[in-house]
Amino acid sequence: MTIATIKDVEFGEELPVFDPDTSLENVKKFATAAHWFGPRFTDHEAARKEGLPGALVPGIMSQGFLAAMIHRWAPQANVQNVDTVFRAPVVVDEKYHITGVVTDIDEASGRVEIDLTVTNDAGETRVFGTAQVQIPTG
Repeated sequence: MTIATIKDVEFGEELPVFDPDTSLENVKKFATAAHWFGPRFTDHEAARKEGLPGALVPGIMSQGFLAAMIHRWAPQANVQNVDTVFRAPVVVDEKYHITGVVTDIDEASGRVEIDLTVTNDAGETRVFGTAQVQIPTG
């Protein structure tokens, strides 16, 4: 269900799962736009030489995926803050699933808190966090 106003939001509601595009091509586009030319984001072999498991999805790109997931659920939402903890690398070209659950609602102000999690196909949590979101009240 697409959320239009705060009245549409339910406590404990699970947001639709979002599987972001973590392909090397997409991450290269992001890194280029951000002027990040280091190989840790764009070259698996070079990243491995740095001791990493492969090229990494930049943390700020992962946060962008979290915001995108919220906007798919509530297109009119104003994502005010996304606080994240990076537990393990998000490796390029691997499949990830972003889930979210509504953990607090202030109907008078339209403020919603959403807990977010990024997991891989093995069910390992790579990133988790909380978003503060403003939803229209009327």
